[in-house]
Amino acid sequence: MAGDQPQEVERPDYEQIKSWRSIVTLVVFILANVVVLFPFHIPLYIPRRVFNIICDGLSALRIISPREADDEKTESRHGAGKVTSSFVRFNFPMNMVTAPLIADLFLLAILAIGRKEVKEGTYGADNIFPLDIMLFFLSLAYIAISIDASGIIRYLAFKVLQWGGDAGHRLFFYLYAFWFALTSFVGNDPVILSGTAFLAYMTRVSSNIVHPRAWIYSQFAVANTASAILVSSNPTNLVLAGAFNIKFIVYTAHMIVPVLATGVILFPFLLYIVFNNEALIPRVIKMHELPAEARTRKPVNPNIPHARGTAEQQEDAAGEQGKLLSLEEIINPFLDRKGAVFGALVMAVTLISVLALNASAQITEENPVYWVTLPAAFVLFIWDLSFGWIHRHETREIARKGREELQRLQLEQALRRERERMAHAAPGERFASSDESVSAQVGAPSGGLEPGGNVLGKDSMDGNVTTTGTTPSKSPTQEFRGAGNEKSAAHGSLGESQLQKPPRRATLVSLAKDAFTWSQETFPTATAVIAHLPFALVPFAFSMFVLVQALVTKGWVPIFAKGWDAWVNKTGTIGAIGGMAFLSVILCNFSGTNIGTTILLSRVIQAWQVLYHFKETEISDRTLSATIYTMALGVNYGAFSTAFSASLAGLLWRDILAKKHIHVKRLDFATINLPIIAIAMTVGCVVLIGEVWIMKDDTPASDRYA
Repeated sequence: MAGDQPQEVERPDYEQIKSWRSIVTLVVFILANVVVLFPFHIPLYIPRRVFNIICDGLSALRIISPREADDEKTESRHGAGKVTSSFVRFNFPMNMVTAPLIADLFLLAILAIGRKEVKEGTYGADNIFPLDIMLFFLSLAYIAISIDASGIIRYLAFKVLQWGGDAGHRLFFYLYAFWFALTSFVGNDPVILSGTAFLAYMTRVSSNIVHPRAWIYSQFAVANTASAILVSSNPTNLVLAGAFNIKFIVYTAHMIVPVLATGVILFPFLLYIVFNNEALIPRVIKMHELPAEARTRKPVNPNIPHARGTAEQQEDAAGEQGKLLSLEEIINPFLDRKGAVFGALVMAVTLISVLALNASAQITEENPVYWVTLPAAFVLFIWDLSFGWIHRHETREIARKGREELQRLQLEQALRRERERMAHAAPGERFASSDESVSAQVGAPSGGLEPGGNVLGKDSMDGNVTTTGTTPSKSPTQEFRGAGNEKSAAHGSLGESQLQKPPRRATLVSLAKDAFTWSQETFPTATAVIAHLPFALVPFAFSMFVLVQALVTKGWVPIFAKGWDAWVNKTGTIGAIGGMAFLSVILCNFSGTNIGTTILLSRVIQAWQVLYHFKETEISDRTLSATIYTMALGVNYGAFSTAFSASLAGLLWRDILAKKHIHVKRLDFATINLPIIAIAMTVGCVVLIGEVWIMKDDTPASDRYA
């Protein structure tokens, strides 16, 4: 019930904001959010002798490998930055994970906050329980990402691509509707993970789509629009529903009409106004043709390391070959049918159970919804492990072959570069550094070779290129053992002594890398899902909860609530909708993503209710409902506004595009999204006004559910 208040409510103390600790708390909160918006690195210089002592100590404990000889012109091997004279430079990140945490530690150090704020910011207070929210979100995220890892999203997107054919506007509509429907079910993260990569490939293999802007921005907007329908689709919805004791089914009933209306109106706005350009959305899309051989080739699981062999590197190359490999990625997608069906079944049962449990629970009962999602995620995790173990021999073989192809390609490239260097070098210099050059150029593919540092060597008995220190029959991470007599002969001419190096001893780091590689090759789906879980959200969310709780106890949130009350008294329900729409979208960009915004605004509205408690009056049901559900629209839609950091989905979207060599600038992100967020919020708020005027009245909010 939105109007429920604790039986004993403390009267707000507005005088405490005058204390220096309260002022520092507000300043620290603002600075932490600025850093989240504009992350940077702090250079730390450590004396080289101290650095060497630390490395030698860690090496003696067999945590890391022994350090190599000092070379002040190269970079350190152990994660350090560039060596400058007698100092080693480390870049300490200041970002969404470290900044709020450092802010909390600083406030603890100056006694601005204490045990109470930390406990209430982690365990929970006033109907907001961060621990429950994180458990619910991470467990549900595992289910959603596991469904994505089965390949079902890319497969369905491929089917939509087939249905759309070469008609550009029709395909744009089909994909728009597909992303909307899918996000409503599984949330925006899986859609961003698979959908963004799919669109990057699709627009690349089209000869008349000049830029992917229209497709990727539309997908991002619709994913963050549809995520407002279900509570489970976005952690912001969980915070909001918990803060005001809103039943999940009641939340959806209030949100579905404004969101659907936004989706309907936004589509023609995107197609005919924002992206009305034949170079962006052509009427007829011309795709490159995929050869019949590639169409009939059995697709491989992309979760297996090096599953595609050299294609992973060659698809980024310019020219026809790179486009064909990208086309194969979308026309011949991998699909684990059993995993997809089982995952979808688990997701459906979980969502239905959560809705039923939440709807049947009494207001005074504590039935955390993670009691449903956590066991469901565990069941799916066991399925992923079992499926991986049953097919471990097949997946390990695929990984081995792919690793061999990559090593062969790297060896050929290294030899080619060495021949070119020697052809242009002076006669006396040709053999001076050939051994060192090839040793440096022939490296292991990322995540594929033994982390112990095995290097390519030459077997004097059979003349083949081999690696030392690994027995192929003992490990799925076995090394490549043959690259052809011709290559090994050329390699041998460059100097055998430099390449014959003993294998490095095992260390904690190398064992961890080995274990991760083994896990990737044995349990590819489970490992990929865990690697994609938004673990960075956990420290960030807890730190932000504590920071906002500090604002509550230091008197700032009651001050904000007093200002909000003055605004609503002057402007009424319409003003509450307009004001909250503006605040929620703006604060998403300047208050630690949409999660931080939801936490802060939820506390402000709760404090606003407390004000009316001491006025011995009640907020009207119409005004309170309008405020709450406008905030729900704003914190979801605000993800596609002016900053990537407005949401975690925005940061993920940007990083995926960067990996596909599509670099989105901050200014472009803001200018393109500005008209989109304007029309989306306008439509959503107008429909919400009609909804609250029809469904709500001026009775006190405490007399009915929100």
